[in-house]
Amino acid sequence: MALPDSGISAEEIPFPEIIELNVGGQVYITRYSTLTSVPDSLLWEMFTQKSAKGLARDTKGRFFVDRDGFLFRYILDYMRDQQLVLPDHFPERGRLQREAEFFNLPELVKLLAPKISKQNSLGDEGCPSDTEDSSPGTDTSRNLGSLGAAAAACASLVPGAMDGKRSGFITIGYRGSYTLGRDSHTDAKFRRVARIMVCGKTSLAKEVFGETLNESRDPDRPPERYTSRYYLKFTFLEQAFDKLADAGFHMVACNSTGTCAFAHEQTDDKIWTSYTEYVFYRE
Repeated sequence: MALPDSGISAEEIPFPEIIELNVGGQVYITRYSTLTSVPDSLLWEMFTQKSAKGLARDTKGRFFVDRDGFLFRYILDYMRDQQLVLPDHFPERGRLQREAEFFNLPELVKLLAPKISKQNSLGDEGCPSDTEDSSPGTDTSRNLGSLGAAAAACASLVPGAMDGKRSGFITIGYRGSYTLGRDSHTDAKFRRVARIMVCGKTSLAKEVFGETLNESRDPDRPPERYTSRYYLKFTFLEQAFDKLADAGFHMVACNSTGTCAFAHEQTDDKIWTSYTEYVFYRE
């Protein structure tokens, strides 16, 4: 019996019914029929081959795809029933559209494309539009001026619609240690920051820090949930501050604690450990 749209008989299929995937470090388990449900898609091409030898695998034998492991869940959901269902206020629509293009899913790309109504609406409410006749003979500069006025009116009706930024808090913290001599504070020897931790809403953290955010300790956290397990791939506080400032955040609070871990028996130098937090907010 031949499988639909594949041209390969069941006896010739080199793949098991249940397939394990490693997508960007995230493991997915699904059916062969799901991966081949959209003809001519990238996954369809991968898993309708007569041999699996040419496909990349990880150390545990799972088929490997070097793409965003978090967003792939939505790709897989779409391939199950060809419907798009996203969480409310989903912040990564553009990135998901890029993934849909990579996996050659044109219908999903269309569903993810920005939609603008006839009234140039950017939100649920309609925005004023140009009532002038837009015939080819209309003055170009007048059309541009009308479009600018309409855009400004839309911005006033939908706060934050022009930049897509939402308010919220982000807290970054780090642990450090330093050695302090008994004679003078100038003898303090500081050690570098080992890790900068990030706490806050998942979507805000990803917006601000992007690819520099390490999500390995909490990879499946939904965008609208909060986490305290992310940390940054770099160890420079100033770099974190710059990214927060560029995203429109301002520091509103900070605190630090320190304890003396132990003292050196011969030099009386004291090893201090500290934990510091900085709280940022964007209106």
